[in-house]
Amino acid sequence: MVETTGGGPGDGAAEVLDRPLPEGVRRRVVQIVSDGFGGLTVAELPAQLRQYARFAPNRRVKFAGNAMAAAVEGDTLFRQRIAERFREAHPELAGALDTGAPPPAADPLDVAAAAYVLRPTGWVKLVAAAGEEAQRADAERADEESRAELERLREQLAEARDHTKAETERLRQELESAKKDADSLHRKLRAAVSDVKRGEAALRKLNAEMEALRAESHAQVSAAESETRRLKARLGEAEAALEATRRAAREGRSVEDMRVRLLLDTVLDAAQGLRRELALPPVSVRPAETVDAVEPGRMTPKDIAARALSENDPAILDQLLALPQAHLVVDGYNVTKTGYPQMPLEKQRLRLLGQLSQLAAQTGAEVTCVFDGAELAAPVLLAPPRGVRVLFSKPGVTADELIRQLVRAEPPGRPVIVASTDREVADGVAKAGARPVASAVLLKRLS
Repeated sequence: MVETTGGGPGDGAAEVLDRPLPEGVRRRVVQIVSDGFGGLTVAELPAQLRQYARFAPNRRVKFAGNAMAAAVEGDTLFRQRIAERFREAHPELAGALDTGAPPPAADPLDVAAAAYVLRPTGWVKLVAAAGEEAQRADAERADEESRAELERLREQLAEARDHTKAETERLRQELESAKKDADSLHRKLRAAVSDVKRGEAALRKLNAEMEALRAESHAQVSAAESETRRLKARLGEAEAALEATRRAAREGRSVEDMRVRLLLDTVLDAAQGLRRELALPPVSVRPAETVDAVEPGRMTPKDIAARALSENDPAILDQLLALPQAHLVVDGYNVTKTGYPQMPLEKQRLRLLGQLSQLAAQTGAEVTCVFDGAELAAPVLLAPPRGVRVLFSKPGVTADELIRQLVRAEPPGRPVIVASTDREVADGVAKAGARPVASAVLLKRLS
């Protein structure tokens, strides 16, 4: 309970509230105090409110509401200053309260808040009446809300009943449909069981027929084997008779053959005696050799290597491939990465193999191209061109080792030419009797 002192237009300064200020009235009082802030200087404000002097009215109500309510209740001078500002802003309401006849159409909360600030005679009754009116309005509003809530719940209950009824009907229909489906499935199941039984019977019949066929086949095979043995015996007899016939024929011709051989020996001895008597030399010159011409010389890889040609001259490769039964072994990736390394590996292989096919057609030499296959994730799908053998090394085996195996597999004396720039490969095949040439020489010849 709060007691206030001080004078006013009426004699209500001595009146005292015997109950807390209703919440609605308190909010209106705080709003009146906040509106009156603008007409007061900082010095006229209580110390606890001076920090809110520059706040906007809405922010002032939000952050300083409790402080303003406490100040207007405990500081009479501050309340009177706020009352003066209220009178200036609302002279009609203030005059009506001073006469003790508040306007009937005014909001009871506004009237109570103004009476609390102005403190006219009977302001406590006005505040109490406003509180009761607010409580009655709250009760009516709560009752109205309760009735609305009750009506809403009734509507929801009715909707729930309708929904439950519809859902029940739907479930009943689904149950009927499920029963029909189950009956249909039972009929299908019975039909399927009947089909299975008929199938099993047919299977048993087929098994019996298969057994009969198997027995018949076994009997036929036995008969065929017996016939085969009989035919083999007759064939042996026929071969023996044929051999006897041949032996008899040879014996019958033996006398004639002996006479022919004796006559041939006599002629040969006479010819040799005549050659000795005439002292004829053996024939060493043929008629074709009397014609004046230049005969080609026989050359070997060593003869070609000794000719006055540069090591990078493609003519060396042509002369090597012209040797009888020449075999060209190509270190594939060594050649392609020397000639066109910027291309993908697949295109490198296709380009080289196409050129080697043309070279094989031109020279007639055997051509084998070796690629390193150790890093391949899967076999290369490649149709080798005509005249070129294409080989990939197995996992764990390099292309260099595969080339050395190919050279060692050739018989001694056969011309084998290996195209590779790898020094280790060249030295190895040279020791094995092959003729190494640089990859650049092969590329020049192919281009």
